[in-house]
Amino acid sequence: MRGFTVLPLLFLSLTAWGDCTQYLQTWAQTLHPTLKLDSEYAVCKVNPADASQVVAALPMKVDIDEDGHGHYGLDVLVADAASGKIIARSYQHAAIISDAMRFSGLGLDTARYQVAPGLRAFGVRISHSGSSRVNPYGSETLSLYVNDGSQLRRIMGHLVVSESQGEWDGVCTGEFGETKRTLAIGKPGKDGFSQIRVTEVSTGRQAVLKGEDDCEEMEVKSGTKMFSLDYDGGRYGVPKELTYQ
Repeated sequence: MRGFTVLPLLFLSLTAWGDCTQYLQTWAQTLHPTLKLDSEYAVCKVNPADASQVVAALPMKVDIDEDGHGHYGLDVLVADAASGKIIARSYQHAAIISDAMRFSGLGLDTARYQVAPGLRAFGVRISHSGSSRVNPYGSETLSLYVNDGSQLRRIMGHLVVSESQGEWDGVCTGEFGETKRTLAIGKPGKDGFSQIRVTEVSTGRQAVLKGEDDCEEMEVKSGTKMFSLDYDGGRYGVPKELTYQ
């Protein structure tokens, strides 16, 4: 993979830094006075590209019912670390759907996404999980944002970086599958933006009952695919099969 910088795509949870969490409710109330912040999932952390700034993601309840079903708005912002003053932001009114596949997590990914000379992106990860015990499901998507002066712009949306699913009898017998995707950043290309290469690794497992109480699990298939994401002048195009449906 010559010419590409491999990124580990670690899930980066909320870390305490200068107590940026003190600003979460203030930002939410100022920006969305008619909506309620889901404080359980709101996150913020220092921007490693500029230690004087913090980045944050605020999930706002648009029409969430008592069962947790409905839509969330998502406000992603960059703010001054000392004062909490917002520098740039991007808001989507119905960015997250929570239904049979329930919204279950939000994270900030500040790996070195150097998408262009002098321009480093950061990521927002959204997790969903299913509620069925015999048909387990989980997924995590990644979107990338860049700060163009006073505007925060999403340049890649909802790439599924992990997905797991299965079907079993609740005791032992069943089949399970998992897909993981990692990113590598290439050299600057069109419009100065680098190509992003996605490596996909899929594995399948099968569990069978041996005897009365011996559950045996084995790998039944595995495979690797490669995808290239090009910048089209506004954002990176993500193939439909790699997006959250």
